[in-house]
Amino acid sequence: MKHTVSAIPTFEISRGFNARFIHTDSMTIAFVEVDEGAELPQHSHIHEQVTTLLEGRFDLTVGGQLQELNPGDVCVIPSNVPHSGKAHTRCRIMDVFNPVREDFRKGEVGYAVR
Repeated sequence: MKHTVSAIPTFEISRGFNARFIHTDSMTIAFVEVDEGAELPQHSHIHEQVTTLLEGRFDLTVGGQLQELNPGDVCVIPSNVPHSGKAHTRCRIMDVFNPVREDFRKGEVGYAVR
């Protein structure tokens, strides 16, 4: 099934982090646009997360280790590991979560793909 990312409603997951979600039975894909200078507070969740920086410059701290991301860089965040981030420029990020982010799906955010 085809989807157009720009047609999916946005949801502000944190100040300056606006995401569009596609949910399947086993994963959530988030297309995130990040404002320059926006900071993601440290947090953790049960979901394994794979973050791909598509555009911009982004610092991602995972388990206390700073990862400087440039376009094309991918970072795997294991389940329950604290992480935070900061955008040095306007960024576009794709995050993949397993299992599904039910906390994002419950608000009828994005599409539930079956």
